[in-house]
Amino acid sequence: MVLLRPASFSGALYVSGRRVFSFSLSAGRAGRGEEEGSGKTPRGLHTIAEKIGAHAPEGMRFVSRLPTGEVIHDRESHGGENYILTRIIRLAGCEEGKNRGNGVDSFARYIYIHGTNKETFVGSRHFSHGCIVMKNCDIISLFERVEEGEYVYID
Repeated sequence: MVLLRPASFSGALYVSGRRVFSFSLSAGRAGRGEEEGSGKTPRGLHTIAEKIGAHAPEGMRFVSRLPTGEVIHDRESHGGENYILTRIIRLAGCEEGKNRGNGVDSFARYIYIHGTNKETFVGSRHFSHGCIVMKNCDIISLFERVEEGEYVYID
């Protein structure tokens, strides 16, 4: 299970109840919440619905879940948008009416865990549109350790 704690900018992967990997993260700059169009990071129990980008080079930019062919080398970019880089772990809510279903559905909202071009902000400032954002080396490590169908809990 993956436990994500946006309030403390931290996350961890647990295997058989033991923490095996810890990382820093950032989340939605609008806070936490489930409403469609809110830009907030949804709370509660999710599953990993899809893993995208398994063999992409670190820094590969994705648009609409497809690799663009553009590799972003400047990972300290603070201007412009927060790019989806390196890997995508797409989440699906498990709790009907909370993060699954009409108006609150994490999958329909395209909620991901992904890498970013704003690595210096990860762990110190929330800046996404609702996704969980990690440093690119950390998203690679997490991606390699989890499987589709595994649980993710966002506190």
